[in-house]
Amino acid sequence: MKKWLLALLALVLTAGLTACGSSEDKTEGGKEESKKIVVGASNVPHAEILEKAKPLLEEKGYDMEIKTFNDYVIPNQALDSGELDANYFQHIPYLESQMAENGYKFEIAGGIHIEPIGVYSKDYTTLDDLPKGAQIIMSSSVADHGRILTMLEKEGLITLKDGVEKVKATIDDIEENPKELKFGTEYEAALLPQIFNNGEGDAVLINSNYAIDAGLNPLKDSIAIEESDSPYVNVIAVREGDADKPAIKALVEVLHSKEIQDFILEKYEGAVVPVKE
Repeated sequence: MKKWLLALLALVLTAGLTACGSSEDKTEGGKEESKKIVVGASNVPHAEILEKAKPLLEEKGYDMEIKTFNDYVIPNQALDSGELDANYFQHIPYLESQMAENGYKFEIAGGIHIEPIGVYSKDYTTLDDLPKGAQIIMSSSVADHGRILTMLEKEGLITLKDGVEKVKATIDDIEENPKELKFGTEYEAALLPQIFNNGEGDAVLINSNYAIDAGLNPLKDSIAIEESDSPYVNVIAVREGDADKPAIKALVEVLHSKEIQDFILEKYEGAVVPVKE
């Protein structure tokens, strides 16, 4: 009987110690916090930046799985469904347009970098060289149209109507078009490098992530490039209410670290510009 009581006491003590040990992995609400985070990203530069950040995140106690995507639609669907904990591929106007269009309940955990859009041409070396009636090929993403048109306005090729909110500008908002440029807007963003390499159009506007992934250098190969003070910051997006989760906060802290910001500057040589907000 005495042995049985001692065995029972030992069992109770063991259970108590196990419970105390496991409490270190619990949040204030009592639920266990996952030490693994799944992040969806474009191949370049997003996934490359995340790979560099992975060891730093491990030092904070978190394991990151990176899932890569080569389009702008599926990463938000995967975040909404719970397949991802966060995604990192899109700028703020695109995120806002997708939330409005699809009813996603997302929020921004942090801004990480800017990817200037470049203008590429096989036949012309400057925008001034573009002939009258030149065909300008651009992404079908409406969220990028205002960005592109604003850039072309700054370069003196077009003038937008007074009072137009530039971030939401469309082809219909062009007031003056002295070169009578023709705009092709039916192309998937991921296909633009291939379209450029095929020699289609007189000029092709390509997002830097797709340009870099296709072996183009936005600073050297483009005939014009968006200024680095662009408001189109690429962000870490999460489901509403998740931005304050310890794992997400740790991820953003790592991406804002000097080591990662220096990596972005050195690797992409100004084609990708880090931000800290």
